[in-house]
Amino acid sequence: MEMHHNRQGWSFFFCLCMCGAICESFHYLMPEEKKSGSLVANVLKDLKVDVKELSGRGAQLISEGTKQYFQLDSHSGNVLLKNIIDREALCGQKDPCVLLSEIVLENPLQAHRIEVEIEDVNDNSPQFSKKEFLFEIPEHVPMNTRFPLETAQDSDIGENAVQNYSLSPNNHFRLDVQSHSDGSNSAELVLQKQLDREENEQFFLILSAVDGGIPKRTGTAQVIVKVLDSNDNFPQFGDSVYKVKLKENTQRDTLLIKVEAIDRDFGSNAKITYSFNQVSDTVSRSFMLNKQTGELTVAGTIDYEEERSYAINMKATDGGGLSAYCKIIVEVEDMNDNAPEVAFTSLTSPLSEDSPLDTVVALFRITDQDSGDNGRTSCTTEANLPFILKASVNKYYQLVTQQPLDRERISEYNITITATDWGSPRLTSTRIINVQITDVNDNAPVFEKSMFEMQLWENNIPGLLIGLVQAKDLDTEQNAKVTYSLLPGKISGQPVSSYVSINSETGNLYAIRSLDYEQVKDFNFTVSAVDHGSPPLSSQVIVRVAVMDENDNAPFILYPLHNGTSPSSDLVPRGAEAGYLVTKVVAVDRDSGQNSWLSYELLKATEPGLFSVGAQNGEVKTMRPINKRDSFKQKLIIGVRDNGHPSQSTSATLSILVVDGFSDPYMKIVDIPKEEMVEEKDHTLTMYLVICLVVISFIFLVSMLVFVAIKIHKRRKFIESSALNFPVGPNFPENCGDADAGSLSRAYNYEVCLAGGSLNSEFRFLRPLFPVFSMEPAQSQGVQRISSGSQEVPSHGAEGQVMNQARGAVSEDAAARSGGPSCTGNQPITANANIGQNDWLSYQ
Repeated sequence: MEMHHNRQGWSFFFCLCMCGAICESFHYLMPEEKKSGSLVANVLKDLKVDVKELSGRGAQLISEGTKQYFQLDSHSGNVLLKNIIDREALCGQKDPCVLLSEIVLENPLQAHRIEVEIEDVNDNSPQFSKKEFLFEIPEHVPMNTRFPLETAQDSDIGENAVQNYSLSPNNHFRLDVQSHSDGSNSAELVLQKQLDREENEQFFLILSAVDGGIPKRTGTAQVIVKVLDSNDNFPQFGDSVYKVKLKENTQRDTLLIKVEAIDRDFGSNAKITYSFNQVSDTVSRSFMLNKQTGELTVAGTIDYEEERSYAINMKATDGGGLSAYCKIIVEVEDMNDNAPEVAFTSLTSPLSEDSPLDTVVALFRITDQDSGDNGRTSCTTEANLPFILKASVNKYYQLVTQQPLDRERISEYNITITATDWGSPRLTSTRIINVQITDVNDNAPVFEKSMFEMQLWENNIPGLLIGLVQAKDLDTEQNAKVTYSLLPGKISGQPVSSYVSINSETGNLYAIRSLDYEQVKDFNFTVSAVDHGSPPLSSQVIVRVAVMDENDNAPFILYPLHNGTSPSSDLVPRGAEAGYLVTKVVAVDRDSGQNSWLSYELLKATEPGLFSVGAQNGEVKTMRPINKRDSFKQKLIIGVRDNGHPSQSTSATLSILVVDGFSDPYMKIVDIPKEEMVEEKDHTLTMYLVICLVVISFIFLVSMLVFVAIKIHKRRKFIESSALNFPVGPNFPENCGDADAGSLSRAYNYEVCLAGGSLNSEFRFLRPLFPVFSMEPAQSQGVQRISSGSQEVPSHGAEGQVMNQARGAVSEDAAARSGGPSCTGNQPITANANIGQNDWLSYQ
């Protein structure tokens, strides 16, 4: 609340001044240390107002600062002391000490400044900083020697401050007081009589300081004068120079030396104090001196490489201030505490692998800060490296190549260089340098295999991936980048590029065309791999592609061979027993392997149970004896199926005639001379046989002439189209139609002879007469049909030749069965199969 009033009063005062109100100042005096409530002044007279007006106008006393020292009694006009004022605490030595306040009157507003000057009173005595002052004065100090004394301090000012000093009476000293221009005084102790320590060792004097106040105040201090013995002897060292040896790295606080000086004086004059005299900072950091005993100890790190010796100046001072000097020379002994250092001047990395021998890889220097054997070094490197160290002058070494480099074997070397000194114990340091080996094109691409073998199914889609050939190059970057290509060559007389292509970057091989196993079973070509180095290196590899067979050809029936008119007929004697060999169905398949394995089965028969078909050999035999009730004409439908997946099949129709006239139903297939066949009784059969033989011979001669002529003029064409194309028939049809004719790769003709002799017949392929190579498919050839009985045969071409020879063999078979030569057009038989030229087939 009081602060609020103060702010309000000052606001009024400033407003009043701003508005041009007249401000009048009143000055009052008041001594310090007055009691609270003491009267400072009455302001009624100075304000020229009475008590009633003073109270009516709301008079207020506002003091500067935060502390209120005065208060106004508005009923009497008295300004009273609110708090005791200590001038020394309030103003210190400041003079005058004035407190400012404001009296503010309202209605009309007036402000009057009040200055209260605080007068000093002698309430403080002079004081010295210490109660005792000690002076040690040698006994031979000259007369009138002055010793300054400390001045006393008085918080009062003016006349109340210190005005004079006095000294207790004595015979040896007097006090000399001097006044200064600033009004202060100082005192000095002046020796007026020679001192004699033996007479008086010390004096006790009282120094008094007196102020000028009323009453006067005094402060005292005791001055003790101690008479010192005369120092007329200097300390003395045993030697002027001391030499000691110190090993580096000596532990701290190790005693180095103890020096001692002797003084013949007594007491303090004989007390020696040791100290360094004008030494460097290095000595100060490295050594410590005991001032009392003169012991010199190690205080820091002693390093021979930094300082090999120290010169220490030492001073011995007695109590009288006399000194003696000596020098300590410390020689530092070297210890093997520094390992050798390897500093490289140059380093060549990366380094080409074709760098010649003695190529400088690195140049470096070995240094050791130690001395003697401790600084003598040797340098070694790892063994079994293609590098060697060569020592040079001034502790320089060269790391050079001593063997050829091979980046493909080792692409980089981390070489450890070891430097060892000859100290005890030996110290070693190592530096590892990394040397990268850059590549040169010194490796040709190498294929993963010496020969690549791949497989490809026939009837493939053009562009099909066959396989992958890859070559690796031990070089790097461009030297290892490999490009693949096909070397020129022929496959079946055509360029390799018309069969396969290769991806030059990946080595993937692709088939260009669809292949036919029956035409091309395998082929070889050469792939080249070339790197991108300079100069480029290359390598080749042979790729063999085996074409795998698919079951894309249906079986082709050689016998009975149907030409689309009427089936041939086989004769069976009535009365033939069970197991009688009627005929043999012969079929081939242009496929290979499992796809060409054929099996036979009886699909349909006029009289089921009368005949059976061998599943493996196609032999048609009787299952029971033939009797008179059996039909004269028997019709069999034989199915032939291969073993492929999916399997393909075809069928053949056999017409079997049950006839009388065979004397022996158990006939065997034997080699019967023609003379015996001529003697057969059946002249009609003989005539047919002769006709068939003449036709077959004629066709044979024509076929041979055509074959020789074509082989001479178009040999290449014969090789490429060495197979006859037989159209593939569907699986067994419901009506079991005749087998379709096709082309075979090779045709073989066989002689077949039948003769009577037993009930078991023998059917034998004796030998191949000659190979027949087809030139064009049967569909493209002109065919002239020759009618012989109920069977038509081609008049020329390989197929006609095979059929005519088969018919001749059938005629002979009929003649044999009738007991004599006979020829019929209903028994053609031909063996035409994919077999080798030296293969023999026999059915028994």
